Amino acid sequence: MILYNVTISVNAIIADEWLDWMKKTHIAEVMTTGLFSSYEIYKVLLQKESELTFSVQYFTTSMGKLQQYQAKHAQELQAKHSSKFGDKVLAFRTVLESVK
Repeated sequence: MILYNVTISVNAIIADEWLDWMKKTHIAEVMTTGLFSSYEIYKVLLQKESELTFSVQYFTTSMGKLQQYQAKHAQELQAKHSSKFGDKVLAFRTVLESVK
C-alpha cells in the first residue's frame, strides 16, 4: 500500500471554509480520478491557535497509480487549491510505503 500524504497548514481564520471545501470538492475530485482506493483526513492536535495543520492521506495500491495521478491530475487540482486559498495555506507532500 502506498500513502500519499499532504500536510497542510491553514490560517485559522479560513480553516472551517477550507475544511468544508476539501471535504465537499477537492477530495471528491481527487477520488474521482479512480487512482486512490480510500482517504483519511486528520487534524494535528496541540498546535498554535493562529494556524491549524491537517494531514490528508490518500491510499493507492501502486507507485504506478500515484505517478499517473501526479502526471495527469495533480498540477490542475493543486492549482485550484492555490487559486482558492492563496497564501492562507501552505502544503507539502510525502509518499510512504507500508512495510508490515
